[in-house]
Amino acid sequence: MSKSNVRPLGENVLVLPEKPEKKTSAGIYLPDNASEERPQQGKVIAVGNSDKIKVKKGQTVIYTRYGGAEIKVDGEDYVIVSMKEILAVVEKV
Repeated sequence: MSKSNVRPLGENVLVLPEKPEKKTSAGIYLPDNASEERPQQGKVIAVGNSDKIKVKKGQTVIYTRYGGAEIKVDGEDYVIVSMKEILAVVEKV
């Protein structure tokens, strides 16, 4: 299954979570298992077919920490979240 084959239904959104920083501000590199927290921010890859969806493909969104369903497509982790679990859109200034 490729990501182009995944199309969320209804009010669901497919999100590619951002990878946690591997380097601290002090320049220390962190191992992959150092951060146990799930990311809360990611890029919208695909949206469902509901009129209630307020985000678009390509936008960066903030969603609830433990919301959504994690899926793996082509070896990459994605999250399918409902529109209700999306808290904000990150706008570049």
